[in-house]
Amino acid sequence: MKNQLISILIVAMTLATAWAIRGQFGHEQGAAWAGGIGGLALVLVSKRKDWYSKIYSVAMASAVGWGAGGMMSYGMVVGYGRSSNFPNAFYGLLMLFVIGGLYGILGGGLVGLTLESSKERKINWGALLAEMIAGGVLGYYLFVVQLEWLMTPPREETWSVCLGAGLALLWHMARNNYTSPLRVSVYSALGAGFGFAFGNFLQTLGASLEIPFNTWNIMEYSIGFFGGIGMAYSVFSSVWPEETAPSEGWESKIAMLLVFVGIPFINLIDSMGYNTLLERIKDPVNPETTAMLSTLFSTLIVFSVAAIGVYKYLKSKTGFARKDIQVLFITYLAAYILVSYIVVGVFAGRFPSNHQLYVVNLVVILWLAAKQLTPFSGTPVAVMPMNKWLLYLTGIVVIIMFLAFVSVNTHGVLGGAHERFGI
Repeated sequence: MKNQLISILIVAMTLATAWAIRGQFGHEQGAAWAGGIGGLALVLVSKRKDWYSKIYSVAMASAVGWGAGGMMSYGMVVGYGRSSNFPNAFYGLLMLFVIGGLYGILGGGLVGLTLESSKERKINWGALLAEMIAGGVLGYYLFVVQLEWLMTPPREETWSVCLGAGLALLWHMARNNYTSPLRVSVYSALGAGFGFAFGNFLQTLGASLEIPFNTWNIMEYSIGFFGGIGMAYSVFSSVWPEETAPSEGWESKIAMLLVFVGIPFINLIDSMGYNTLLERIKDPVNPETTAMLSTLFSTLIVFSVAAIGVYKYLKSKTGFARKDIQVLFITYLAAYILVSYIVVGVFAGRFPSNHQLYVVNLVVILWLAAKQLTPFSGTPVAVMPMNKWLLYLTGIVVIIMFLAFVSVNTHGVLGGAHERFGI
């Protein structure tokens, strides 16, 4: 049990740290980098050699799954959670639970299916992708166009796309009897959903107490931490094939190129270009020099990530050892921390306190990983009783209701608060 708790904590802290860093980048590409880091951590602490061979595929599944949710807008919903009246605050926290849950459904589900794939039972990824795309389109037209269920007016209602795709993913797993991936998807959803709502509560509490800290980072850390707990716990307590099928050569190559080349370079283009950093950092002394140095060093880091990812792939023909997984994990997370320092203005002399905590988290994660043993439960769970999940869901909703009640009684009108309903 102790080893399992340590392993779960490693994954939770890793995804939490990566998700907090993701706040500097945003959108799907930032979430994908964070999700990929979470997938690498999961394989690292698993200590399963057959999972080492599919490290790139697991990282890609985690990046795509957790990253897809980046299309959802939640700025207005966060504002509802900061409301000073109960109906709006409860609505805001509850919708953040829904949004966080959709991140978890997609991220946990795709990771679980990748781990489930074996020689005897390969996943039909083509059929699944078609079903999820169809589900996303149908979800938008049903919930938004036809029923006009608007969560975040006047923002985009792309939560409905993720909901449709997530329901299609759940249905695919249920009807094909992928019980363990289904557990991972549901637990990840419960964890990430609660984490997002609880994080907004902490953010609002911090604002009302005027704590001088980046409270957005608290909320981001929270969804990653609890989402990581849900994903890691369900993986380490589920039944998996004794020896999963290694990824095909072309699968590993595509996964490696997406995770270690594509995602970092897309973030480089969108968030670390010269003009972007010139406007973002706004160094009053040497703006052009600061922006140029920032872009150059960011480019060097991204190229280094790509080079290490490609090098380890070329060497993988002889198999992966745990030290190879460690190198990939440290490279991907450390690079994300470094570019985060750069985009907030390290070359302008800015060292935000929350960034020092990223480094502390990395040190603690590596220290725990050096001590961690096999994380798998001696009595894995092979069933998924629906009444149990309904009980968990009800419990979380009740807790969110309580948090909303506490929130509205601890502050008056806050900046950034929004009203969904006229009260």
